[in-house]
Amino acid sequence: MSHSVRRHLSLEIDEYDETIRRWIPGYEQMLTVAAEAVASIRPGLVVDLGAGTAGLSEAILEHDSVGSVVLLDVDPEMLEQGAARVERFGDRARAVLRSFDEPFEACDAFAASLSLHHIPTLEAKAHLFRRVFEALPPGGVLVNADCCMPDEPAERQTLFEYWAGHQMAHGIPEQQAWAHFDEWSKEDTYLPLEDELAALRDVGFEAKRIWNAGPIGVVLARRPGPG
Repeated sequence: MSHSVRRHLSLEIDEYDETIRRWIPGYEQMLTVAAEAVASIRPGLVVDLGAGTAGLSEAILEHDSVGSVVLLDVDPEMLEQGAARVERFGDRARAVLRSFDEPFEACDAFAASLSLHHIPTLEAKAHLFRRVFEALPPGGVLVNADCCMPDEPAERQTLFEYWAGHQMAHGIPEQQAWAHFDEWSKEDTYLPLEDELAALRDVGFEAKRIWNAGPIGVVLARRPGPG
């Protein structure tokens, strides 16, 4: 898997952290909820899938109950920004230029923020879920903060209107807000929540959505067992 945020979003990397808040409803709370869900199991090692500029990794590392975080990303520009962001955590943070298509090391938790929607099909995502499940111990978790969209046209339209309204409230013209969805669809796939939860459960996870703002949500998937 390869991916360039600069190309995909037509965005300078040093503008990402400011711009993403104008684009994504509830972005700050999304990170907070996801980080708290990871930290709640007191993991020794967390792997951040598609860590980007490390907004989620930073939020996780701010919890003393977390041992260390490995930041995985295939975009060297984003990973460089992410590594600089978490440098203050010393050896608790490690940035690795690697696709999450490659083998995983065993860890206590996986986390992802706005990265797994780059997987184009439910079948491919289910394969990733299986690999994540197998790398976790009993009680380990996958926490995924991302966008889901229903298949039903009216429900889908309502959620896109909600999303466009967030952008407009942050100074983005309505026409541009809707144009974003067309632009992003070239590389992004927003699957129905029910399909993602079913795929997680099929590989053995206990899974549920624990927070959402319109189409943006946080899913917590736990490998059953003590922990």
